[in-house]
This record gives sequence, C-alpha cells and structure tokens, in this order.
Amino acid sequence: MKKEQPDNNRVKDGKKSILFIINPISGKRKFKNLPEKIKSGIDSGKYNIDIAYTESAGHATLLAEKAVSAKTDIVVAVGGDGTINEVASGLISSNTMLGIIPAGSGNGLARHLGIPFSLSGALRLINKAEHKQIDTATINGKSFISIAGIGFDALIAKKFASGNERGFAAYMLHVINSFISYKPKRYTLKIGNTTLNTRALFISFANSNQFGYNTQIAPNAKLTDGKLDVCIVQKPKLFEIPLITNLLLLRMIDKSPHVNIFPTDELWVERKKGKYVNIDGEAVRMKKRVHIKVVPLSLKVIIPQHVKKEI
Repeated sequence: MKKEQPDNNRVKDGKKSILFIINPISGKRKFKNLPEKIKSGIDSGKYNIDIAYTESAGHATLLAEKAVSAKTDIVVAVGGDGTINEVASGLISSNTMLGIIPAGSGNGLARHLGIPFSLSGALRLINKAEHKQIDTATINGKSFISIAGIGFDALIAKKFASGNERGFAAYMLHVINSFISYKPKRYTLKIGNTTLNTRALFISFANSNQFGYNTQIAPNAKLTDGKLDVCIVQKPKLFEIPLITNLLLLRMIDKSPHVNIFPTDELWVERKKGKYVNIDGEAVRMKKRVHIKVVPLSLKVIIPQHVKKEI
C-alpha cells in the first residue's frame, strides 16, 4: 500500500490544515476506501488535507510532533485508544487540536467524549472544529490520555494486544481464562503524606471514566477537573463476577464493596511484582515503582458541543 505523507511545505491559502494519521490495521479493517471518504467528507473550502499512515510503534507520535512544528491546525487520530495515545502524546501543550475517528476495539476515550462512531458523523464533527482543553497525565513520564493501570488490568492488556482476535468477546475470554489463577498483588501507595498498603486485583488511574466497551471503572471521572480517579479493585469471588460486570456496564461500579475510588493529582505506587502497565490499552514494561501525575488542561480535543459541560 502506498503511503501518503504530509506535505508540510504547502503554501497557505487561507484554509486551515488537517493531518489524518491512520493506523492502517484498524483503519483498513473498520472503513473501506478511507482516504477517499475523508477527502469527500471534509469541507475542502475550509481545510487543506494531508493523510499519513503509521508504519511502526511510536511513528504516530513522530508524525504528530512534525505536524505541530509545521503549525498544523488539526491532527486526527484514526484508530483505537493506543493510536489516539500516540497521536495525542505529540500534541500535548501545543495549539494543535486533536480530532478522533474511532476505529479500534474498546474506544474508551471516544465513548467518554461522545465522538460519533460513524465515519460521516466523526467527519462532520471535525468540520465544526469545536474543541475543549482536557487534562492528560503521565506515568513514569509516559503520557496517557484516558486510563492507565497495573495488576490484572495490565496482564489482560498484554494478552489482548498479543492475540489475533479483537472485540468485547475476545477481551472477556482473556479475562475469564486468567481470572481464577490470578493472585492479587501487594501495593504501597503514597499520596502526599499518606501511605496506603493494600493487596489488589488491579489499580486503575482513570482520567476518563472507562476501559472501553462501555465498561466504566470510574463513573465520576472528569477530563477537566485536574484529578485522576484512583480505583483500587479487590478480587471478588467467582460467583460475584456477574454482579461486578453488571455494575461496570450500569456505571455503578463505585457501589461495589470490592472497589475503592479516590481522586488525586499525583501519587507514587510501589509494586512487589509485575512488569507491565496498561497505558490506554497498550501493555508497556516499566519499573516496579511508578509515579503518576496529572498535566492539567494540556490537550485541545474536538468534541460535540453538547458534551462540553459533561466531560
């Protein structure tokens, strides 16, 4: 497949510029004739369009950083939460807006932001370019936009990423196959002058409210409050799993006695075991001690007008 690369030397003609960064695996699987549909769906009277395809892990961030240097007005991530993370990581603290065309599996951030899942709806939203500044966060210096997590959460992210199947059924199969044998790990959390020792199934650091698939681990999380919702989840009994699943889908997981959620803008976590961290759905190897910190209102993102006050 021929790669289309952005023309950063294009002469400005009064129009705004948009770069679409496409994950060719998810984008091609989700949408047919995607470049043609993008070009026909974007208002050519208002925008000049460039399209680039990612070629390897981290490539989307490099493309986004180059777009910022070229003063591109909008960079659109076409893919799942991992692609969005890479693109957004190159835009943080810049004037370039992030647009999203959901083309992944869980699409947690897109769901939280109310982004249309149809290509035509997402393109109409990008044409309007109504945006809001949202928080991002870092874990050991690596940015995340939606959610990061350690423990069972990270294990499932690793297994899901290494498998060939996608979708909620495949995700749940990994959960079911791993749950019984998984032993909760010990963690030490330091928040200001407070130290908390706990044993947990997993701990999530939620900037948005969900993992994806409408499973909301932090129902009250906001992207604009300068806080992360730290979700400490204890391992339930096997017979309690249906109830826990229902609470996740009903946005009521905070009502479970197995879940403790508290907001903070910064914390440190020491793990006794575990090598991986789930960062926006991607398993990343990190040191056992992790430092998590909010970067307030650091990313401009295009969202529907009606959700501006809700996020």
